[in-house]
Amino acid sequence: MREVELKAVVPDEADARAHLARAGAVSVFSGTLADRRYDTVSRALRARDEVLRLRVQRNGAGVRAVLEFKGPTRILDGFKTREETGSEVVDADALDGILRALGYEVTREVDRHVAVFTVAGAMVRLEQYPRMDLLVEVEGEPACIEAAIAVLGIPRDTFTTDALSAFARRYEARTGDRAALCQRELAGDYRFRLDDA
Repeated sequence: MREVELKAVVPDEADARAHLARAGAVSVFSGTLADRRYDTVSRALRARDEVLRLRVQRNGAGVRAVLEFKGPTRILDGFKTREETGSEVVDADALDGILRALGYEVTREVDRHVAVFTVAGAMVRLEQYPRMDLLVEVEGEPACIEAAIAVLGIPRDTFTTDALSAFARRYEARTGDRAALCQRELAGDYRFRLDDA
């Protein structure tokens, strides 16, 4: 499956949500989203710009876990594009144990609270990290992404193909505070490289 997306900082969450509501956006999920990225000790996946990720979402309705593999990033017509395949997992802890037994280790944790909507044929996800700007990711086919961005009321020129690490660096440069992309970092444990985000 092809993943196509753009991201931006959300300057005003209430305003973005109001725009979504006026456009008839449908809320499909609200809760926590935790990513654990895995790689070999030699960082073989990172060297090829590939991602092996266990993603767990939780809310009052329950828990859903998905193991995903993402191919190298390509920028096509101004959109970030990757080939992606994944499968739902019954027991995330057991899968973590299997991956570690195979020689993989967690190289990056990413934790956030998300609100996910569908509008104009695209998926819109508001992402609040432990300590960083609120971001919005818009995913879908390019024409649908453009339509959803128009709905949000956020200037089009603020949407980029940048990686999460670039957003974190801009936050740090602007505020002087260190970004925290996971709960561990919010507690002061910065064991993970920002470049692995």
